[in-house]
Amino acid sequence: MIVKPRLLLPRLLAVAIVTGLAACSSLLSGSDIAVNRTGETNAAPAVPAGTDPDDVVVGRREHPRILVAYGGVYQDEAAEIMLARITGKLLAAADQPNTPYTVTILDTADVNAFALPGGFIYVTRGLLALANDESEIAAVVAHEIAHVTLKHARARSSRARTSEIVDRVITGVLGGDLETDQSAARSRLSLAAFSQAQEISADKEGVRVAARAGYDPNAAARFLSSMGRFAAMAAAAESQGDDFLASHPSTPDRIEKVLNEAMAFAPLVAAARTDRGGYFKAIDGLAFGDSPNQGAVVGQQFIHPALGFTFTVPKGYSLQNSLAAVVGLAGDGEAVRFDSAEVPESMALPDYLKSGWIAGLDAASVRSENHNGVDMASGTAFAGQWHFRVTALRFKGDVYRYIFASRTGDDAFAKRAEQVVASFREAQAEDTRKIRRTVVRIATARPGDTTRSLSDRMTGVANGSELFLVLNSLFDNDPIAPGENYKIIAVE
Repeated sequence: MIVKPRLLLPRLLAVAIVTGLAACSSLLSGSDIAVNRTGETNAAPAVPAGTDPDDVVVGRREHPRILVAYGGVYQDEAAEIMLARITGKLLAAADQPNTPYTVTILDTADVNAFALPGGFIYVTRGLLALANDESEIAAVVAHEIAHVTLKHARARSSRARTSEIVDRVITGVLGGDLETDQSAARSRLSLAAFSQAQEISADKEGVRVAARAGYDPNAAARFLSSMGRFAAMAAAAESQGDDFLASHPSTPDRIEKVLNEAMAFAPLVAAARTDRGGYFKAIDGLAFGDSPNQGAVVGQQFIHPALGFTFTVPKGYSLQNSLAAVVGLAGDGEAVRFDSAEVPESMALPDYLKSGWIAGLDAASVRSENHNGVDMASGTAFAGQWHFRVTALRFKGDVYRYIFASRTGDDAFAKRAEQVVASFREAQAEDTRKIRRTVVRIATARPGDTTRSLSDRMTGVANGSELFLVLNSLFDNDPIAPGENYKIIAVE
């Protein structure tokens, strides 16, 4: 490991909240349910008498960090109106009709939802894509309202500060290598246990509130099952980061408890609201997967339209993009990481490389260079049986860095690293035109359709057959009803 624990990634993380966002949150349905369209901390409604001002302070302080950690605000008017309406019904059922809440859709593929003190509720577009009707989203939002009313969110943040780490669900991505810090790991385990106890309590209250609001009380169990399947599918493909199941564990025991709680409302099920058709209409066209605003991988090329740059890796590398970094892997013996760093404008790039953040740096190897009009500095390092080549570059006032790692450090590795560095340039219109949108579309089943024939419509989507089943809460041999609507993923 050549990078010290503190990674500075402000520009790659923050881009989505500074591009194309309108004035401030809009109040919908004539209520105190604000749908956040900008991420501004002053977007919350006025605080009524009786609301704990400390809660509002905590929520407003942590709100910008949540936006940075989860890609900013996702704008979709139909989904926003639906969420505002659902939340208003739930608040009335929870005997809080005049309590202000700010509901934010986060622009991330993560399947996640959480709440902050002061009435801040967050739902990711990844979670919206996984749900199959309004009652399932109502179950999620009711669960998060329960966290707020039961003071769980405030207790989480307080406990995190006491233990000297901040829960990622509360504060987003901060510096520090928590994986290698044993004291931090122990604190995280303590916080996880604390959180799971809260989840069971919020489950019970959430089912009660959703049922009182007229939604299907069995929806929570259905959605927990869908999340479990989605997480298993994703884990089989690659290592998962933070998602809803990290803090909302979908265990059989928890699902059983939710079902038992729902049984108390069995007489209400027949008349309960699910509104699958209305829900599908609201999410038709919802972005799915990585947001192009946060960069896109097109074959061997990475293109960041918002920040205006692109680079290419050699064949044999598999590129993966996240909010924190772009990572390229080439078997077990070679990798590259591309991220950003905070470097004072007055500091020369060679001096930055020598400033101590790289272990094992050969200072004599550091050299200045320029490719495609971009100033850079590169050097080599050796640590822990790994050979490294590192490059820092300054583009449009911001500093980015490449970290190449190889077990051999041979000439072929050096040539590939130099090829990637030399490919960095300003993105042109022909580059950004290569980026395709991946969205949720609603398909109507035709007579004779099967799960296979519907999933075959998802051309260009990896693992489309399994993804179709999970997204629609179906299994391989389940019948398909002609005229019924189903979710598919389309590349447009």
